[in-house]
Amino acid sequence: MHLLKVKGLSKHFGGIRALEDVSFGVKDGAIQSVIGPNGAGKTTLFNCLTGFLRPTKGSIVFREAEITGMPADRISRRGISRTFQNIRLFRDMSVIENVVVAQHPMIRSGLLQAVLRLSGFVREEREVREKAFEYLEFLGIETLAEKSAGSLAYGLQRKIEIARAMATGAPLILLDEPTAGMNPQETEEMMTIIRNLRNIGKTIILIEHDMKVVMGISDRIVVIDHGVKIAEGVAREIRNDPLVIEAYLGKELH
Repeated sequence: MHLLKVKGLSKHFGGIRALEDVSFGVKDGAIQSVIGPNGAGKTTLFNCLTGFLRPTKGSIVFREAEITGMPADRISRRGISRTFQNIRLFRDMSVIENVVVAQHPMIRSGLLQAVLRLSGFVREEREVREKAFEYLEFLGIETLAEKSAGSLAYGLQRKIEIARAMATGAPLILLDEPTAGMNPQETEEMMTIIRNLRNIGKTIILIEHDMKVVMGISDRIVVIDHGVKIAEGVAREIRNDPLVIEAYLGKELH
């Protein structure tokens, strides 16, 4: 069953066609990569899927419901979460506070309960913090819970972003360049994390430039060039596709 279906998606900025008639589906529980040269339209695609941009035309269906053009907060509540190419943490807050904040839309207690510190709010606040710690444990960074997020190395900040995406409870997580700037060991760790996310029932779409990562973990791969989908398939098919090879200027796709 397809968790997400994209049909004829286009996004134009004046005369610039950043996306043109892109269609694909993502099966529940899959790891699906979106690849393409720089400027191909990959982040524009993510921004349309998550409500940061309104598509010019086309359809986005998530869990059998139309979400095309919905604002980002509504799409997030529907169950799509994301990380960003440029890390967006609250740098002066602790690691665990960053993850707690991501859960606030799910908190049922009202402002009055919070101000008066009523028992229901206190209990819910404790549960949210415990849940945040579980996400940090899942990613192996629980010992950093009280550290300032901005003081940590780049690779660790990437893990905090993923913990925040998990904290929304979303079944679909979009990862934008999750291994960018990482050394080989950190990259291997991130590949393990992505597989583990799938193992706990998450569906993953990732934008990634590292072909070793893409070919190593993807169930399916969508290739975009100049805003147009030029190929879709499993790793073996993509590796040998003439249009893909041409788009990457003859680079070998491992």
